[in-house]
Amino acid sequence: MASLNVGNLGDYLREQRRNAKLSLRQLADAAGVSNPYLSQIERGLRKPSAEVLQQVAKALRISAETLYVRAGILDAERDRDEVETRAVILADPTLTEAQKQALLQIYESFRKENGFETVRESPADDDGRDGDGRTDIPEPGGDAGPQQTAS
Repeated sequence: MASLNVGNLGDYLREQRRNAKLSLRQLADAAGVSNPYLSQIERGLRKPSAEVLQQVAKALRISAETLYVRAGILDAERDRDEVETRAVILADPTLTEAQKQALLQIYESFRKENGFETVRESPADDDGRDGDGRTDIPEPGGDAGPQQTAS
């Protein structure tokens, strides 16, 4: 049975795929899933695993977190604005990868300054992020040093 979130996910995936100017077959190949399976996800008939969503997100060069939220895997209602802001920055075809990473760094530093934690993303391969999902660009002002405390 398809849930509202799965339908929302499918519509969102279709929109992102079209924005990336990819056919269903091209995205399926890039994500390593079958064409019929991806079609069922887009139509809201299947709820994909987090692993499949991560593969699709990587192929689309968008945030896996956004897909997790839309699929109902991640309950990030309070962090939805951050997730969507990050997704918009990462999906903007007019920006270079370096510009996207710089914008994300600035955005994260402002959120941190205002007392908000950054939503963590699953580890990804060679996309400008380290294993904790944060950008590989160092924080402004040098090393983290004594400002970080152990939890």
